[in-house]
Amino acid sequence: MKISVVTAVMNGGDALPRALDSLKSQTHPDIEHVVQDGGSTDGTLDYLRANGHRNMALLSTPDTGIYDAINKGISRATGDVVGLLHADDYLAAPDVLARVAEAMKNPDIDGVYGDLEYVARADHRQVIRYWKAGEYAVARLRRGWMPPHPTLYLRRTVFERAGLYDTSYRISGDYDGMLRWLTTGQIRLGYIPHVMVRMQIGGASNKSFAQMLRKSREDYRAIRRHKVGGMGTLLAKNLSKLPQFGARPPHV
Repeated sequence: MKISVVTAVMNGGDALPRALDSLKSQTHPDIEHVVQDGGSTDGTLDYLRANGHRNMALLSTPDTGIYDAINKGISRATGDVVGLLHADDYLAAPDVLARVAEAMKNPDIDGVYGDLEYVARADHRQVIRYWKAGEYAVARLRRGWMPPHPTLYLRRTVFERAGLYDTSYRISGDYDGMLRWLTTGQIRLGYIPHVMVRMQIGGASNKSFAQMLRKSREDYRAIRRHKVGGMGTLLAKNLSKLPQFGARPPHV
């Protein structure tokens, strides 16, 4: 089973080496790394050319934002299964993609997801949030549930039949996409009960109050668009994050 891992990057800086190392350490033998660069000027391209994955497809071209870049990357992917690896994230263990491949042998599922850790930038051993996703049930969408997006791997056919990310969103295109795939697309997901990805805190959605406000507006738009609830769903989605700050990962 060929797994395509898409990385959309712009001036990846110091974060990219950790992401690449985690990908190159994977035990699964058939990996394609699709890198969609937005025109980096900080040495990212030189680093990728010198240190990239042995099966890397690198393209540098302008884009209109993160979701446009991701869409371009997915459109170039040739794997049976497609997932994302952002420059600020890294795979939590060498067997993450092997677990994905094993789970995707089940023909009755369209994708898989797992658990996620948010770690401090200064010390990756410090876990700030532990997101134990749990099993998917359609009723949970109304309570603000969603799969941790960085852990989501889908069959390439899902994008072909249910569409890519909506680029009219600037922050919540992932939430909108997942709601669309789960409702209109009727995809079936399997749950891998392990930490799959570690994410450095400080992403685009929480850099400022204005960004957090914009994210809430976009989240609400997606909730209403896909008819999974209203303001109560948005409130539940935000409140569900609070227990994650006190949760303890299984390896700690």
